[in-house]
Amino acid sequence: MQLKDKLLAQRVYLFLGALFITSLVVSNLIFQKFFYWYPVDIEIFGSKLFEISVGILPYPITFLITDLISEIYGKKRANDVVIAGIFASFFSMLIIYTSNAVPATSWSPVQDDIFTTVFGSTAIAVFASMMAYLLAQFVDIQIYHFWKNLTKGKHLWLRNNFSTFLSQFVDTATVLLLLCSFGKIEWDKFMGLLAAGFLFKVLIAVIDTPFLYLGVYIFRKRFKLKVNEEINLL
Repeated sequence: MQLKDKLLAQRVYLFLGALFITSLVVSNLIFQKFFYWYPVDIEIFGSKLFEISVGILPYPITFLITDLISEIYGKKRANDVVIAGIFASFFSMLIIYTSNAVPATSWSPVQDDIFTTVFGSTAIAVFASMMAYLLAQFVDIQIYHFWKNLTKGKHLWLRNNFSTFLSQFVDTATVLLLLCSFGKIEWDKFMGLLAAGFLFKVLIAVIDTPFLYLGVYIFRKRFKLKVNEEINLL
């Protein structure tokens, strides 16, 4: 690969990492708002489909990006982005708690009580999200590369969906267990939110499969990659 192509690949990797980290950090900040989407009138464990946190909206993007990075740049580069996302989340928590500690002026548009209500649970949210995130992302990357090696780079849809389905279940179950344990969500809502959250993520995973195919196609065509060939940035 020529130097100009490696430089372009490096820039694209940087932008993918930035999109990944932004999606992750934002999902941790907005998780306390819940919304409903009722495509069908069904209740599971006392909860309607779908009553879910808005934090779930940007989160599936992270799995799409790690799958794309895994496919094009390899397992190590995908793990590097995951670790960077962890650092960014904890650093954002530090900034928020510092901001929460300083008193608001009398004329501040956002007073202390409002700021605390919106961001006061961020520490627990970040902790719960990070534990779930660590498990889910590493499960996703491991399973993705297991299927990639087994199929010798073929059947992209198989490794994309199989890795994402299991990792999204791990993510949803772990974060709800932690939030319920810390008293942020009532236990009687656990099963309903688990079912709604997981099914919603599965739906998004199926929808994002064509986008993964498109991304892989663009990369392979631009950088003249063969099936199962990865870009080595070093």
